[in-house]
Amino acid sequence: MEPRSGPILQLIAAGLQVWIGSQCEAVQNLELQLHGTALQLLRGQLQGVSLSGQRVVYRGVAIESVHLRSEAIQVKVAALIRSKAVELDHPFIVRGQVSFSAGGLVETFRHSRWQALGDSLAEQLLGITPLADLRLTENTLIFSAHATGEHPELEIETRPCALDGSVGFVCLDGTLKLRLPMDPAIQIESAGVQDGSLQLQGEALVSP
Repeated sequence: MEPRSGPILQLIAAGLQVWIGSQCEAVQNLELQLHGTALQLLRGQLQGVSLSGQRVVYRGVAIESVHLRSEAIQVKVAALIRSKAVELDHPFIVRGQVSFSAGGLVETFRHSRWQALGDSLAEQLLGITPLADLRLTENTLIFSAHATGEHPELEIETRPCALDGSVGFVCLDGTLKLRLPMDPAIQIESAGVQDGSLQLQGEALVSP
């Protein structure tokens, strides 16, 4: 079992936790831990950072749960102590898992920042827009689009997967594959529906 951080790191972690929470539109629970020792911190080094949260909304993305752990990082100590914000000397890798409920996915694609993406998915999968709803079954994600005067309401069942480092959606008959546009610094390694949620695992490169 990994030993708990000393009081100095716990104090800074608490400040960082408040700062990170302030960057989110909403957060139900957030826990952050710095790994290492006070001496390592004074040298501008940490063994890593762990972050866990539930019901987090960040930049319009409604996340049910998130669990992240970074590799060893180098930080600017003066800035960290002064403002509780992290300033980096070098890029580092963060690995972990995020999960989304059906309601969270609907909330995300109804946000002004992501609505066009949701409608684009509906257009490509169903041929009509806008995206009306998203539902999760035991292992699939169902997209549905509003009916129009000429079209009945349509829906299609897909199986989420990791596709070329991003999130892909494959129709159950295998006739169509879609890939979400993704920041090249993020690599999705696995994606699927489990325990009633869409779960993604992967890594991201965090740069100064």
